[in-house]
Amino acid sequence: MESKLHYTVRGLMPRARSDLTRLVAFQSVADPQQVPPQECRATAEWLVSAFTEAGLGEMRTVRTSDGSDAVVGNAPGPDGAPTVLLYCHYDVQPPLDEQAWRTPPFELTERDGRWYGRGSADCKGNIVMHLTALRALGAADFPVGLKFVAEGSEEQGTGGLEELVAQQPELFAADAILVCDTGNFAPRLPTATTSLRGLVNVVVSVSTLNGEIHSGMFGGPAPDALAALVRLLDSLRDAEGSTTIKGLDAGGRWQGVAYPAAQFRADAGVLDDVTLLGSGEIADELWARPAVTVLGIDCPPVVGSAAAVPASVRARVSLRVPPGVNSDKALAALTEHLQAAAPWGVKVSVDTEAVGQPFQAKTDGPAYAALGAAMRAAYGTDMVFAGQGGSIPLCNVLSTMFPTAEIALIGVEEPHCLIHAPNESVDPVEIEHMALAEALFMKEYAATGHGRSSR
Repeated sequence: MESKLHYTVRGLMPRARSDLTRLVAFQSVADPQQVPPQECRATAEWLVSAFTEAGLGEMRTVRTSDGSDAVVGNAPGPDGAPTVLLYCHYDVQPPLDEQAWRTPPFELTERDGRWYGRGSADCKGNIVMHLTALRALGAADFPVGLKFVAEGSEEQGTGGLEELVAQQPELFAADAILVCDTGNFAPRLPTATTSLRGLVNVVVSVSTLNGEIHSGMFGGPAPDALAALVRLLDSLRDAEGSTTIKGLDAGGRWQGVAYPAAQFRADAGVLDDVTLLGSGEIADELWARPAVTVLGIDCPPVVGSAAAVPASVRARVSLRVPPGVNSDKALAALTEHLQAAAPWGVKVSVDTEAVGQPFQAKTDGPAYAALGAAMRAAYGTDMVFAGQGGSIPLCNVLSTMFPTAEIALIGVEEPHCLIHAPNESVDPVEIEHMALAEALFMKEYAATGHGRSSR
């Protein structure tokens, strides 16, 4: 049976569309080389005004170390109530190839029941979810204490907000933290993302000769650097395509939602008759096992290549690391593997480019129980747990700084949104359901009585 809150949220959806229309119109790409910084500043100012109107107090911008502006605010709750931090980010990816967009990227457009525009899902749709949930509850009836943080440079990965956590932890301290920058595993399937893969990126260089030499005169005995690199990279996978790096466990099992192979093929756009890689279930390979990808190779291009033996080449290699594996140890294992697998005595160097640790949420506390009940009430079906291949460094920073806080990753995104790609969109039904779930969560969580006066 639908409650009064259900009807209230539904009645707010025209305003949600108006909010998203305004937000999408801001070209808030946090790169001054692509878009003037005023676009991000104007977005931040709009958020200050909108969330003040929705009932939060002390709304303001805080300049972070990378030059971006975080938007922060709060609202005290009843005595003894828990405190909830609401996170989102207002910067967006650039539109990429604007010719590939069917509608203007910075103009919210409805088509076939979906709302299209850059940032409509990632992450401005989640901002609207927050606004709608707060308006549905009403400022006078917030059942929990609230803190709000909107990041201004998440898509750039420059780390300004992570440093702000250490500098001003009082802005972030809470009993439960809703990181609203993910979404549902499938449309209409309420999902909490509980696992994030870590990251190790390296550049491996192979050298065999002082310089390129004529392949007709010297080819054969002369060691080909590109052929050596191909062998080196091939050693990172077995015959079935599973990542095989000495010292890394490749037999992990995922305990959450299953990922049917047919659904994965459709979501990933795998060509007909091309075999999926790995020996485990799709979810195992995605979220519980290390996975290597060759991101790029520097070598002579086909067009313009000469009849010469390549003397030196290099490749950028990315290793996704599942929870339970330390990324620093994974880096050491990958480096040792690449050096040991080098054929023919070729010279190999491995330079570290980036390292990020995986994240695993603790899901057995009162906040997750309240979230599950709220999701069930909003969607009419039980919440599932899923993983995600992308890294969100902020989660590890928050987990380290506030080890007793429960961290849940939720949001309005789902596979059809095509985040980061041309023709990004959001299903307004997901905004409605997730705004309702967030409002219900606050009421459910308040009823647990797990507040801490120190917040």
